[in-house]
Amino acid sequence: MKTDPREIKISQYTYDLPEDRIAKFPLDKRDESKLLVYRDGQIYHRIFKQLPQELSKTLLVVNNTKVVYARLIFHKVTGAKIEIFCLNPVNPAEYNRSFQVHGNAVWACMIGNLRKWKEGELTKEFQFNGKQYTLKAQYIGPRPEDNTHLVCFEWDEELTFSDVLEAVGLVPIPPYLNREARADDKVHYQTVYSRLEGSVAAPTAGLHFTPEVIDRLKKSGADWAEVTLHVGAGTFRPVKTETIGEHPMHTEYFTVEKEQLKVIRQNLGNITAVGTTTMRTLESLYWLGLSMMNNEQDRFVSQWVPYERATDSTTEQVFDFLLDWLERGGKQRIEGWTQIIIVPGYEFRVVDNLITNFHQPQSTLLLLVAAFVGEDWRRIYDYALHNDFRFLSYGDSSLLFGKKSI
Repeated sequence: MKTDPREIKISQYTYDLPEDRIAKFPLDKRDESKLLVYRDGQIYHRIFKQLPQELSKTLLVVNNTKVVYARLIFHKVTGAKIEIFCLNPVNPAEYNRSFQVHGNAVWACMIGNLRKWKEGELTKEFQFNGKQYTLKAQYIGPRPEDNTHLVCFEWDEELTFSDVLEAVGLVPIPPYLNREARADDKVHYQTVYSRLEGSVAAPTAGLHFTPEVIDRLKKSGADWAEVTLHVGAGTFRPVKTETIGEHPMHTEYFTVEKEQLKVIRQNLGNITAVGTTTMRTLESLYWLGLSMMNNEQDRFVSQWVPYERATDSTTEQVFDFLLDWLERGGKQRIEGWTQIIIVPGYEFRVVDNLITNFHQPQSTLLLLVAAFVGEDWRRIYDYALHNDFRFLSYGDSSLLFGKKSI
């Protein structure tokens, strides 16, 4: 009898991660990180810059989201420190517009030391391109639906919100690094192919890529496609429930351009996802397309829909429908929101191979890896621990071939 994925106990997906194995800082050279390779049940390791020797004639799909400097520090006249962590745009709500607005915006935020600031205006003076400006923050109130708080920001009309964050924001490095952000994190905690602003956490599997590695991959026969999923702070949310069915997954916005969707459709059966966010986007496309084929208007992929919805539609049929829908509507991109959770028992529809870092014990990301490679996840992590691999966001990488190895 097939096990209900909601009954999976998170305690079964753990391992001992010593503090000194967590990479607190990046390597000076991104592509000098280690690369664990899992292929046909065999495990060995290389250096990441050797990736083109391990992976050719595939379509590499990456998440081109760009990390925004979403942490803002204010000080009240009393000296109290207030930290505002911008999570999602509310007015304007569209990601494409939210960073280009001038003068004012409303965001859903997490607020540190909120008890010291529930009324009054916070101000911060800053410089941009040699001129002096002022940023103001006004607390609006709680937002119960996602346990955040609404904050209205106002600044000088000539600047965009992107300019403001560039000038005064701090890099939102992961909390488990247990350190303050440094100036060089603005470079290291960003992929070399990042383009579209919107994430408060980096798609860390991509941090190992350099222009040289990308160039050699393409010369070796690999193709390249981009999707966008803006990574939210929920990616760091620990699983605190006994079973995974009790854990609410965070929701994230994603978009895929029509031309990129065409490339992905042409390469189905030979897709390598760079990172778990890319994997979640690609798999969400199938379920989003399926709902659209059934004339459902909601552009939202709920957490458990892959396990609840019966389907006999092939991946090719769904992607053909999406492309036809875009063509008929004169649209240039697919947009949606996903809450998808990928756990053991999930049937992969799009992704054949995965490049990913090493994830925290008892995390949804570790469950995703277990869904992809089965119980061999234990062998993979044991190998990494016994061969001095570095773990988590600034750690080393792995290339995991699926059952249809190329």
